[in-house]
Amino acid sequence: MDRGTASSHWINRAITDPSSPILILDTGVGGLTVLEELRHALPDAPVIFAADQAGLPYGTKTEAEVAARVCGLLGRMAERYRPRLICIACNTASTIALGMVRDVLEIPIVGTVPAIKPAAAQTKTGTIGLLGTEATIRQAYVDNLEREFAAGKVLIRHAAPGLVEPAEAKLRGQPVDQAEIKAAIAGLLAKPGAESIDTVVLACTHFPLLRSELAQVLGDHVSLIDGAKGIARRIVTLTQGQDFAAGHPDFAVTTGPLESFKALSPALAKLGINEIREF
Repeated sequence: MDRGTASSHWINRAITDPSSPILILDTGVGGLTVLEELRHALPDAPVIFAADQAGLPYGTKTEAEVAARVCGLLGRMAERYRPRLICIACNTASTIALGMVRDVLEIPIVGTVPAIKPAAAQTKTGTIGLLGTEATIRQAYVDNLEREFAAGKVLIRHAAPGLVEPAEAKLRGQPVDQAEIKAAIAGLLAKPGAESIDTVVLACTHFPLLRSELAQVLGDHVSLIDGAKGIARRIVTLTQGQDFAAGHPDFAVTTGPLESFKALSPALAKLGINEIREF
């Protein structure tokens, strides 16, 4: 049996095996916002949550570095875990590497892209803020989303890497310094036309973890939009008609130090994941 035939064999088995998991990959733990929505949409679906903590941060890496890491890592994870579907729960990885991963792997791949379409439909002022990593906000993928869905609107982009650490700290049960949140988005509010922003796209899966803190800074008149619900709906569509059954307890894996990852055990447990492993 050649490699291509073997690959097709396990892919077909993954689709028909009720215990075959959905694999969710993020750089850190922002992807738990996606997992939470997926639990609501498909409560019986087996899940593996993977955190590439050894690769953090993606937002400051070059496009070539991100593409090589994501493609290589997901290739190895696909061979080991035989998932029926992979969700890249990271805007940076998706806007850079989604197409390449789809070319390499033969299973459905769901990406996470900035929720510009719903933001453009919702805004009343026509001015939208976009908070993401440095790598995400400069991608041509985002340019294309803006042209397709926000023509005639004003999209004000701002890199806010300073939000990632507070988001991870909050998930570990640590206090969030509101001054850090204010400083991280000060650049957005200082841009010309920012006073008209009434909708902000949270273009990093970490950022919805700080929804209440961001709302305090931005004000009640600003709506915050992320793509987690849309991602869950897409996964539901792609797995429609498939059976789900637990073959083993769901678990999480990390590419980083296991001890550091264990600090997130309470947050993972709330989402039905009680086992943590090293990849």
